[in-house]
This record gives sequence, C-alpha cells and structure tokens, in this order.
Amino acid sequence: MEIFRKKLTPVDFDRGLELPPRSNLEHLQHVQGTTELPTIVESAAGTRLPDPVTIHCSTIRGSLVFKRGWYDIARDVGLTSGDTVTFYQEVNGGAQFKLKVRNVR
Repeated sequence: MEIFRKKLTPVDFDRGLELPPRSNLEHLQHVQGTTELPTIVESAAGTRLPDPVTIHCSTIRGSLVFKRGWYDIARDVGLTSGDTVTFYQEVNGGAQFKLKVRNVR
C-alpha cells in the first residue's frame, strides 16, 4: 500500500524528507517522537541496495519528516532534485517498508 509519492526538491536534502500533506498515514499513525522504520530501497528497475536502511521518522512542527537514514539513502542512491520517491508498505509475508526511487536522468 502506497504511503506517499514525492518529487524531490532541494529542501528534502537540507532539512529532511517531509511527508506530503496527502500521505496515507494509516500505517504510520503510531509515530510519536522518533520511530525507526527498517526500509528496503530499490530503483524503478528493481535493483536494491544490499541492506535495508533504517530511516528515523520524526514529528517536527506537526509534520512527519524522514531524517537519519534518509540522508544515507539520498547519498548512496545519488538522488537529486527532480527525482521521485515512492514510500510504501508490503504486507504479504510480513510488513516491510520499501522506498522505490525513480531518477530523472
């Protein structure tokens, strides 16, 4: 189930990835303060980073923001402004968070 899709801007790399206002937060309602979300990262072609990345999701000024872990993903995958990320949860065979990356280039 898709939680959000976002086209990245420079702010997402400076202040953290703020979840869009229309995100499907049903699966993240338990987030109070900071929560760790083990996440599998894959490209649009299906290529994955070798290990899951733990994203720290925090509540800042009433919005959910990905901080630590997000910066590692952005660096390791080579994300830039204009790229699109889709964050979703697969429930078959155990709940897993996944982040699918689509690069502009």
